[in-house]
Amino acid sequence: MLRKGKRILAAKAKVSTNKRYTLKEAAEMVVAMPAPKFDETVDLAVRLGVNPAHADQMVRGSVVLPNGLGKSVRVLVFAKGEKEKEALEAGADLIGNDEIIEKIKGGWLEFDRVIATPDMMGSVGKIGKILGPRGLMPNPKVGTVTFEVANAVKELKTGKVEFRVEKAGIIHSPVGKVSFGAEKLSENASALLETIIKLKPASSKGIYIKSISLSSTMGAGVRIDPLDFKIA
Repeated sequence: MLRKGKRILAAKAKVSTNKRYTLKEAAEMVVAMPAPKFDETVDLAVRLGVNPAHADQMVRGSVVLPNGLGKSVRVLVFAKGEKEKEALEAGADLIGNDEIIEKIKGGWLEFDRVIATPDMMGSVGKIGKILGPRGLMPNPKVGTVTFEVANAVKELKTGKVEFRVEKAGIIHSPVGKVSFGAEKLSENASALLETIIKLKPASSKGIYIKSISLSSTMGAGVRIDPLDFKIA
């Protein structure tokens, strides 16, 4: 615990709490911070000026990060017939069936993402109360309920992330690993931010992007200047 404390203190000492950095500067600082003995995940936190309690201010979407996430993603696909074959050829790890549904009801959750063809949503609905709270329920708004299963599988395997604003008005999303380096992390974070900006609800008034922070698993958060993206 002492070593962890020293590392966090050293990381915080490198960051000025009164300054807002550019995305490039923030990425460089995160990469340069004292590192533990594993490749940390880098996360982006964006606080929005919306009220998620109002349906017309819910911000939800997905984006394929240009440099991926740096980790393998186990994809479960609910499909049948030719679409099942298509999913497997595209790299799906599992095909959902009645046996898989029963396993999930029993607590089995050895997968990271779920895709379903529209005609299979009746079956998937049986485990909606399990998948939903874990952010695993397929949804057409983020492209995981589709007949284009090959494309959906490939996107998830190569770094597609889904995001959704939380009750506190914050979006949290991974944007890669520290080992990516500052340039690739900046590209991924920029792609995510640009997508969030495009999804600004028409009913959202005032400042949309209130604050942005970039941080690694064990590192200090580095605050980014929203004006770096020309956001009002």
